Amino acid sequence: MVAVDSGDGIRTRRQASVLPELLEAAVCVLDERGAIAAVNAHAERLLRMSAADLVGQDAHDLLHRDRHGHPLAKAQCEGVEAFLGRRVRAGRSWYLRGDATLVELSWLATPCEPGNADADTVVIYYEPASQAPPAGTSKDEGSALSEIDRLALLAETTTQLTSTLSSEETLRRLARLVVPRLADWLVVDLITEEDEVARVLVAHSEHGALAFREDLRGPMPPVPMESGMPLSRALRGAASTLVTPATYQGPPDSGIAIEQRRLFDVTGMHSAAIAPIRGVRDVLGALTLGRSERTDPLTAADLSLLEDVSRRTGIALDNARLYQRQRKVAETMQRHLLPQLPSVPGLQMAARYVPATDEAQVGGDWYDAFTLADGTAALAIGDVVGHDLDAAAGMAQVRSMLRAYAWTGREAPGAIMKRLDESVTPLTGVPMVTLVFGVLTPGPDGTWRFDWTNAGHPPPLLVTHDGQARYLTEGHGPLLSTGLSTTHENASVVLPARSTLVFYTDGLVETRTDSIDVGLDRLRRHAASLAHRPLPAFTDLLLQRARPTDNFDDVAILTLRTLPPQ
Repeated sequence: MVAVDSGDGIRTRRQASVLPELLEAAVCVLDERGAIAAVNAHAERLLRMSAADLVGQDAHDLLHRDRHGHPLAKAQCEGVEAFLGRRVRAGRSWYLRGDATLVELSWLATPCEPGNADADTVVIYYEPASQAPPAGTSKDEGSALSEIDRLALLAETTTQLTSTLSSEETLRRLARLVVPRLADWLVVDLITEEDEVARVLVAHSEHGALAFREDLRGPMPPVPMESGMPLSRALRGAASTLVTPATYQGPPDSGIAIEQRRLFDVTGMHSAAIAPIRGVRDVLGALTLGRSERTDPLTAADLSLLEDVSRRTGIALDNARLYQRQRKVAETMQRHLLPQLPSVPGLQMAARYVPATDEAQVGGDWYDAFTLADGTAALAIGDVVGHDLDAAAGMAQVRSMLRAYAWTGREAPGAIMKRLDESVTPLTGVPMVTLVFGVLTPGPDGTWRFDWTNAGHPPPLLVTHDGQARYLTEGHGPLLSTGLSTTHENASVVLPARSTLVFYTDGLVETRTDSIDVGLDRLRRHAASLAHRPLPAFTDLLLQRARPTDNFDDVAILTLRTLPPQ
């Protein structure tokens, strides 16, 4: 944090402008509006503009561009996000300089003490280390990062690695951050949940671009507890180590040592640093940085930096693994909670479920189809508020209660819905449920009678074989869990042969911008156009074409078709 104080608590723009000269880097001070309050001489030289041209201007509007030199929307700017969020952040962005040239710069932003209108955020700009070696050195000789580069790398590592829940993407981002900035090679060995070791990533710099060596990935020998070799010790959580090829030239004490000797031979690394990756409870693996093209060896300072990077990697991998476990739980729940459709003579059925997001693989939207004791087919589609595991658990309770009432009651759909309405809140605690429930009874000449009731749910859609489509709006009543005792009306319709009935949840028709009528009309028109398609294709295409592009809700869809008489 940076605070500018005159001694009596009064902060002035003149005093804020003194601060940047204290740092040997290009520094801009932004006020609480995001305007440049002060710059130092280093910033004037780097941005090729005078202080008079910079001070008072909106930093984003004046400087930030995309890689093609076009103005960048503030919503797409990581720097603006850091400014508004008042967090320490680092990144790389393109800037338009005073001489109309475009330059890519790394930046590090840190908030100042709250309440200081003249100095809200300090931003340090510098050329990326991989592009600009220290003055007076060659590319090979410029090994040590400056303190600003180290801080920026660690801030960027934190930001990049914690913003994904994929282990694979975490490691790829790590490779992009450290190769070739720190080393020519990055090797990641992880301990699996089965307590085995796998070499999951080998990345290196090839002609200035990041490349991955798939041939060097694969299973590794087990970790011997008695081995004193660096990788074995790191995988047991011991201290980090600097190593050279000579480390592995003696008689190997384990299979891992043989693999490490092969790694040095194949990659040509002359210097390497190995650090353990520690999670919250366990050692997750080890990171290896190596140099082959750059002639300078890795140093103790590099090892210290690698340890900081590996700690952040461990946190990110821990989060990713926890997410993967939760996702497996959700996927298992989805398989068990979304039922297999029954086989009913004279009917064909299809169903699809699409979660709101990748993070929640099951939610409160659900469908059900089952046969009753007398052989009739019962159908339901509903929505329990929410799209997470709590909603899924509530959905499972509601579905089970509905099945029990339908099986034992042998009543009209409205009477069954009333019993469910009276019991769902005290027995499950579910705050809100919408539901369509109905039964199908076969009639003569391939027709079916559909009796149903609707508790606050979007109406079913009936599509005849000749392409006529209409919503079944009858039998509509209030949603469940209102706490009010109400009668749920029954409705009935005869379904012609080869007609299609569509049940769906509101995610298929609602958007954040349009009224639901727009979505209902879109669904009706697409369903009519697909009337002749086979039912599985009808269902897939309807979901694909009718679902709004800005939909962020679960979608469940259940379709059935009456087959012509044999």
